[in-house]
Amino acid sequence: MDNISEYINRITHLANRNKELNAQLHNLVGRYSQIQQQNDKFNELLTRFNETGEAPSRDIIARKQGKKVEHLRTVSLLYISVGGFENLSQMQDQSGLIDILDEIYISIDKVAEEYNISKIKSFGDNILFAAGLNNEYRTNPINITLAANKMQAAVSNLSPATEEAPFWKVKMGIHTGPVLAIDAQKQHNPSSISGDNINVTCRLGEACPPGKINMSEMTYELVKEFFNISHLGSMPVKYKGALNMFLINGLNENLRAEGNPFEANDSFYTKYGDIQFMDIQEKILDLLEKNLPSNLFYHNVKHTVDVVTEVELIGWAEGLNEEEILLLKVAALFHDAGHIMDYKHHEHQGTLLAKQILPRYNFSQERINSICRLIMATKLPPNPQDKMEEVMCDSDLDYLGRTDFIPVSNTLYRELREREMIGSWQEWNEMQLRFIRNHQYFTKTAQNLREVNKQQQIERLKHLINNKTADINIEK
Repeated sequence: MDNISEYINRITHLANRNKELNAQLHNLVGRYSQIQQQNDKFNELLTRFNETGEAPSRDIIARKQGKKVEHLRTVSLLYISVGGFENLSQMQDQSGLIDILDEIYISIDKVAEEYNISKIKSFGDNILFAAGLNNEYRTNPINITLAANKMQAAVSNLSPATEEAPFWKVKMGIHTGPVLAIDAQKQHNPSSISGDNINVTCRLGEACPPGKINMSEMTYELVKEFFNISHLGSMPVKYKGALNMFLINGLNENLRAEGNPFEANDSFYTKYGDIQFMDIQEKILDLLEKNLPSNLFYHNVKHTVDVVTEVELIGWAEGLNEEEILLLKVAALFHDAGHIMDYKHHEHQGTLLAKQILPRYNFSQERINSICRLIMATKLPPNPQDKMEEVMCDSDLDYLGRTDFIPVSNTLYRELREREMIGSWQEWNEMQLRFIRNHQYFTKTAQNLREVNKQQQIERLKHLINNKTADINIEK
């Protein structure tokens, strides 16, 4: 009982922490939403002024030109400013320094591509990047901070040092908030953005000490659990008051590779995956709600959510680590998603969906292979080969030992009857009785929690079969 209480307390703590993080995000985004509402009012006024000959706003011009305009609520911006040109004339090897500068720009672009960050524009010695124009993932602020760290490390390695400091000095600013995104309809630069938050990001970069990364409070709140951050001070921003600034000093000690404060370790990616999971869950559940056949009365969104919950509960109780729990939760999301394409072979179709979708979230091939293996473990009859597969199988058939077994079983009968895969209600009960008698839970946790109740369900099925007068039409 102590073990059960311990993992229940742990799950409760995780759930409360998720609620706290979501509340913080909602609060922070709400501040900027108020500003966005004011901007919308200003745009409406500008529309009226157009009738009197005043200049139209940028989004109005874009709409008149047939371009797609979107108000994005949480885009993370990165401003980069390269310094050192003021001392270039004093150096003997000017050509060599320019070559190094070219390598710096190439390295910055490579890192941006690695983290799927869009270059918005270059102006002079400054560059503006954005994360979240295509997908407003919860991990975008983390991605852009990781990218900035890696860019700054690349600059330090490439830039030759003078007697006092590296010759090429790079300042960076990061901010997260709403922007107006306009489809530029250009292959080399598909989007352009506008809004006050661009100016805020640029000011953060200019206020940053050379060789450092400066970020706003909005971004700080979204990434503080991953990075070692110190308060730099504050700067006044028109209409927004004093804006707190924070310096990034690399990853937190327990999340960094040994000897390198800017390189993430396995613990980082597991913690990162927990946040990433919320984006994946949102996408897959939305996909299921929109595309699952309406006559899936058992294998529906509710069943998927139930299995996601169970793999976490049973997994913690069985002593699995955070990475294993994450893989189980992702597999649970996909394990019945294949019903969108094929009823009989939905497990295989689920693995195909996972292979198609998960690379977009930078899941490694090793992770994807493990997830696909867990999906296929739910294929009947269950035959798990390791502890993770045991947890997956027990979670998928958890209803066999629940008090609501009969009503849940009724939905499965109705689903099979619609597909002409089962006969009478009596035949169904007899088949269920055979199945549940031969079934076994594999983990000690499921055995302790569900086995006794499962035996009670066997007695209930016996009663239904023997008492034919209780036979009912499930479709009524």
